[in-house]
Amino acid sequence: MSTVVLTAPLKGWVAPLDETPDAVFSERMLGDGLAIDPLGSTLHAPCDAVVVTVHRARHAVTLRAANGAEILMHVGLETVALGGEGFSVFVREGQAVKAGDKLLGFDLDLLAQRAKSLITPVVITNLDAFSIVRRDQDRAISVGDFLMELSPLGGAQVVASTSTQEISRAVTVPLAHGIHARPAAKIAETAKGFDAEIGLVVGARRASARSPVGVMSLAIRHGDDIDVVASGVDAEAALQAIVDLIEGGMGEGAPVAAPMAGKASAPAAVIESAPVTPTELPRDGVLKGVLAAPGLAIGKAVRLASSDIAVREAGEGVAHEEAALTAALAKVRAKIETNAAKGDKARKAILGAHLAFLDDPELAAGARRLIGEGKSAGFGWRSAVGGYVEALRGLGDRRLAERVDDLIDLERQVLRALSGEEDDTTVLPPGAILLADELLPSQLMGVDPGVVAGFATARGGPTSHVAILAAAMGIPALVALGGGVLSVEDGAALILDADSGTLRVAPDAPALEAAQTALAQRQSRKAAAKAAAHEPAITLDGTRIEVFANTGSVKDAAAAIENGAEGSGLLRTEFLFLDRETPPDEDEQARQYQAIADALDGRPLIIRTLDVGGDKAAPYLPIPAEENPALGLRGVRVSLWRPHLLKTQLRAILQVKPPQGQKRGQCKIMVPMIASLDELRAVRAVLEEAQRELGRELGVTERVALGVMIETPAAAVTADLIAAEADFLSIGTNDLTQYVLAMDRGNPELAARIDALHPAVLRMIDLTCRGAEKHGRWVGVCGGLASDVAATAILLGLGVTELSTTASIAPEVKAQVRSLSLDACRALAQQALQQTSPEAVRALAQAFTKTGA
Repeated sequence: MSTVVLTAPLKGWVAPLDETPDAVFSERMLGDGLAIDPLGSTLHAPCDAVVVTVHRARHAVTLRAANGAEILMHVGLETVALGGEGFSVFVREGQAVKAGDKLLGFDLDLLAQRAKSLITPVVITNLDAFSIVRRDQDRAISVGDFLMELSPLGGAQVVASTSTQEISRAVTVPLAHGIHARPAAKIAETAKGFDAEIGLVVGARRASARSPVGVMSLAIRHGDDIDVVASGVDAEAALQAIVDLIEGGMGEGAPVAAPMAGKASAPAAVIESAPVTPTELPRDGVLKGVLAAPGLAIGKAVRLASSDIAVREAGEGVAHEEAALTAALAKVRAKIETNAAKGDKARKAILGAHLAFLDDPELAAGARRLIGEGKSAGFGWRSAVGGYVEALRGLGDRRLAERVDDLIDLERQVLRALSGEEDDTTVLPPGAILLADELLPSQLMGVDPGVVAGFATARGGPTSHVAILAAAMGIPALVALGGGVLSVEDGAALILDADSGTLRVAPDAPALEAAQTALAQRQSRKAAAKAAAHEPAITLDGTRIEVFANTGSVKDAAAAIENGAEGSGLLRTEFLFLDRETPPDEDEQARQYQAIADALDGRPLIIRTLDVGGDKAAPYLPIPAEENPALGLRGVRVSLWRPHLLKTQLRAILQVKPPQGQKRGQCKIMVPMIASLDELRAVRAVLEEAQRELGRELGVTERVALGVMIETPAAAVTADLIAAEADFLSIGTNDLTQYVLAMDRGNPELAARIDALHPAVLRMIDLTCRGAEKHGRWVGVCGGLASDVAATAILLGLGVTELSTTASIAPEVKAQVRSLSLDACRALAQQALQQTSPEAVRALAQAFTKTGA
């Protein structure tokens, strides 16, 4: 490949990209180059090239020079909003042009009045293959004057294309939470399997599909219209693969569901864009924050402050610095892969995202560009990461801002590898409560969970990777406490009550004694409950309450039995359907369901039919983009939309055999998201057809119980109609709560206000129980409220006779049932229905528990 000289495409003043008032260009997320403040109204070709693309809004054009360099010219900023008004186009895609040929014309006066800025970036977008060896700036320039010279990087290869034309496809993004870290990593992984150059375009912004950080920086949200573009020998296949991936939803789910109880109110801004300044402690010594991981801890403060890593700006030669960067990246990659191999599911997922960021070609290219300009590897890496950090913080998207920690974490790990420094190591005393501005994922992974009692940070968010890790490790944690937490002295006594969102500093003797008593009581209750886990749950007045467990695998079923669960009240079958390209066939499903039934050793198994859509997407079910996925195709609606999938699943369930000597009836079927009796009837028709077919094939003729999940207000208020034909009702309180309160349970801003003990939700449960009672049907709860021990008495008082909990909490729920009488529970439930807030309900339940009423 040869060098190429670019001439000025516009008359005006040429300036560094840094002066462009848009981080996408000034932080060089699309590439490096120059910016021209125009005095002319015609954009010309800067060299001999082929027109790769003309943006549909006619404000930008991309050329490819003979040596493969790609040049993006973007007239003005935020001019895409004009929709082509004021622009004229003189070329077409695929057309060969000569230096100086006219490309675009534009109305300079119109743009001056309506655009954010007239400044026009001229950017080289494939800097993984080229560097700018000379450039002219800070002066007046005319069309045809020297602008910059490009040179191919040593050893770099530019894909030779049999077609110079860039192809594109418009896509409406169906992902409920847009394209954030995990989807961006999947897109990058897919793109790397092709030789073609692939990009995502949103308005005026463009990013390489191979760059997860670049894709994240586009801040693509649910319902956005984007263009996927590709050029090269396998452009068609590459384009189709990326489009299919995005339209299929990538199995992308919601954030970890917020617990239903005891959450502290989230402050207006959970994520800060800069380190928090220490502030004075409140007079009462109580700091309020946001729940990141539940629990209660008593311990001593241990302040953590990451030491700054100094890097020199000047390099010691391009070859030396590039070799150092390559070695450091390899060292960090090996360390992450080793940690991922021995971690749990949460740790593996987080470290997988770290690996995707580490392999991001745009980060490495940004660092190598600076190395090529004489900078050190450390300076180049810090600058490359820093540009994206600031861009992500400035997007106004909370989920993307929380990924900043991951980038900062990787920055520090690579810089340590470059400097030869060992990781920060602090010898922690038993019962340490870590305090910091923010904790990085690698810092938390490096501590002994048996020594750390909890942690609290000034910044951070409830869906950050550190929060997810803390929950997986069983470490109570609070985030977003503000600057006060940074003023706590090392060694200070602390009470961290994550459930109530408080950190009490230097508690007095009564407060400390009360916390110690509460902690001891919790531990004692857990131990006693565990010891009696396999005893039946019978109330003081002799009523048997079934306590089951929610499951999603054979491992879950084993955990349920170990914790005394009497069966599985909810088998989430999505584990078989998500994160794969094709649905499981009948035989695979039958084997999996049989394995779980065998693990339960004849105990009841309630299998929920496929519940996808909304926040759970399957790649082979391209659900059309919906403005509000939570109210669209999901649950039973998807099953009736694709009845062949439903029938296959029902046939598989019907083939499950109970242990030898036990009659059929171990398995029951439950249908999610029912909103009307007609939907239940439609599913029953498919079930009866499947039974007839299997009766002929396998002799399976016994009637199987068919129940419904009550998750919509419509189902709750018509429970008497549904119960006439359903064999049982089971309440999914997570979804029921979000629909009753009209609050998205995946939104961290609302998480603190979503409480299933809200009187409105309790009234829906009451309606359900009364409707079921008319027809002698039993009612269970399989949502999050079943695992909230504070709610057990109220649920029993409303008429619930089956609770399906998380496996670990089942012993405590059973112990709670044994301490209750139904008459007292009914009186409590009637009082709860008359309260005006969930806080009032919880206070009532707490008083009930204390008095033993």
